[in-house]
Amino acid sequence: MTQVHDIRKLYFEEGKSVSAISKQTGLDRKTIRGYMEKDDFNSKISSANKEASFLKLEPYKEEINLWLTEDKKAKRKQRHTAKRVFDRLKKIYKGNFNCSYRTVAGYVSGKKKEIFGNVRAYLPLEHSPGESQADFGDCQFSENDRLYSGNYLNLSFPYSNKGYTQVFKGENAQCLFEGLISVFSHIGGVPFCIWFDNASTIVAKVLKGEKRQLTEKFLRFKEHYGFEAVFCNIGAGHEKGNIEAKVGYHRRNMLVPVPRIKSFSLFNKDLFALCEMDGDRDHYRKEASHNELFEKDLSHLLKLPASPFDPSKYIRIKTNGYGKFYLEGGLHEYSVSPKFAGSYIMVKITAGSVIPL
Repeated sequence: MTQVHDIRKLYFEEGKSVSAISKQTGLDRKTIRGYMEKDDFNSKISSANKEASFLKLEPYKEEINLWLTEDKKAKRKQRHTAKRVFDRLKKIYKGNFNCSYRTVAGYVSGKKKEIFGNVRAYLPLEHSPGESQADFGDCQFSENDRLYSGNYLNLSFPYSNKGYTQVFKGENAQCLFEGLISVFSHIGGVPFCIWFDNASTIVAKVLKGEKRQLTEKFLRFKEHYGFEAVFCNIGAGHEKGNIEAKVGYHRRNMLVPVPRIKSFSLFNKDLFALCEMDGDRDHYRKEASHNELFEKDLSHLLKLPASPFDPSKYIRIKTNGYGKFYLEGGLHEYSVSPKFAGSYIMVKITAGSVIPL
C-alpha cells in the first residue's frame, strides 16, 4: 500500500508521466496505470473457507473423517494427530498419495474443530452426544429410624436428557468420585466431557480468566478416566442448566417421600433401576424417548480404563492414650485397638466408611 501511495503521489501531485515513474521505480507501465485507475481501497477480506486447497485430498477425506470420528471414543492422548493421519495415508496408498503434510494438517485441523467442537463455544442449550454435567443436591433420608441431612450426586446427559443419581451422607471428594465411578460402571463408559461447578473438593483455586488450579486427587481421577473437565463461571449455574433442572427432578420424583435407607449400596442400585425406567418417557423437544436418544450418547463414550481407580483418601494421624482419634476438628471420634494407643496410624476414608489400617 505504501508503494501504491508513493506512485499515485508522483503522478497526481508531482505531475510525472507514466514513463518517468516506470523509469524511476522499475515497475511496468501497465502496473502503474492500474494504480492510477484504482478507485476502491477497501481492505480485501479473505475467505475463511480453505476447501479449495484441499481438492487433492478429496479421494481420502471419507477415510480421514472416519478416523477422526472414531477418535471421540478414545482418550485424548490416543487420538490422531495430523502427522499420524499423514503417515497412515502414505503407508496405505504408498506412492499414489501425492498430498503434502501441510495440506493434510490444514484439513485435519478444521475437521477436528467440526467433530470435537470447542466446548466453550456451545450455545447453552446445545450439547454433543456423550457430554455430561454433574452436581450435588441436598436431601434428607432416614437410617435406622434417625433422620439425616445428606446429599445426592446427579449426572445428566443434555443431548438425551437422561440422568442418574446416587445418595451419600455428604458431598466430599470421595462421594463425588465413588458416585461417578458407579455411574460409569453402570452405563459401561465415560463421558468425554463433564461440566462442574467450582466446588472446593475439586477446584483448589479459581485463577484469572477460565483457568482453574485443580486438586491433586481430582487431577488423578480425571486423567485416569480421560475425560475433559469444564467449569462454569463463578455464580453462573445457568451455564449447566440441564443438571440444575435434573437435581430438582430427581429429588421430587425419586426421593419423595423421605427414603428409609437400610443399605446405601442396595438403595443406590434401586435408584439406577428407577433412572432406567424414567428414561422411557419422551423427550420434551425431540421426537424420541430419553433412552432412545441415550443410545447416541453411549456411542460417544470413552472406554472404561483397564484398572480400577481407588477414590479413597488416606491420612496419617496420631491416636491418644485411649487409642482414639478424631476427624473434622474433633466432631467425629473413632477408636482402634489399645495396642495402637499413642501411635501414628494410617486411616482410609471412603464415601461411607472410616477404616483404620
